[in-house]
Amino acid sequence: MLLCLYKLLLNEGASPARLKAFTLSIDGDGDDARQARDFLGRMNLEMFGETIEVSSTALDPLRAVAVIEDYKPLDVECAAVNLALLAGIRERYPDWRLLVDGDGGDENLKDYPIEANRELTIRSVVNNRMLYQEGWGVESIKHSLTYSGGYSRGCVRSYACARQFGFDGFSPYTRPSVIAVAEAIPFAELTQGSHERLYALKGDIVSRGVQSVLALEMPVFPKRRFQHGSVAAEQVARLFPQNETRYRHHFETLHTPVA
Repeated sequence: MLLCLYKLLLNEGASPARLKAFTLSIDGDGDDARQARDFLGRMNLEMFGETIEVSSTALDPLRAVAVIEDYKPLDVECAAVNLALLAGIRERYPDWRLLVDGDGGDENLKDYPIEANRELTIRSVVNNRMLYQEGWGVESIKHSLTYSGGYSRGCVRSYACARQFGFDGFSPYTRPSVIAVAEAIPFAELTQGSHERLYALKGDIVSRGVQSVLALEMPVFPKRRFQHGSVAAEQVARLFPQNETRYRHHFETLHTPVA
């Protein structure tokens, strides 16, 4: 996203100094911050990088439950770190409004670990064009009677967090034209039943596109979840304990009618 915006501003004769590339670092650690510095250094764009450093005590998963009105652990964890990041950006830039990210790239390019879900196989993933966008289920009930499935749940999460701090967020991956291109990718043919090929596909497609359209050599890094990349690896289990029962109970207390 940064490379595309950078090129667009240059093409329009506008100053790219309007751009900032934010990364969250919790307790002064996390692979994302190191990766961001590496990426920007290799692209000669170090001047755009800013690390938002926060204490792990600022992470409040129960507040995240209230903000996103959800209780699934991965969504709650992501929202908790996102709220910490957005609070830091807002404190640093009181008047800024527009945020752009790559949310939806994993869904469009099927970059999720199949091994994490016993109901999935590589065949079911690559042969279902809209699996991660829509979620899975029967007919119109893809996930539950309350929530839509797939990526739309993530969109609610991102929107709700941004709204808390007065930001307007946008991801190009949500555009119907982009989703249509993703739908047309011959995943089965390209991966030939290989998990490793599937997981490498996103980086390959995006880097080739950047080279073709922007004439830039973009480095590719392994995928990791936002919440896991923002902290030291040995702190992940402590900070994100996957406690759905606690989150769901809190969610229910927030929405239980009082007699």
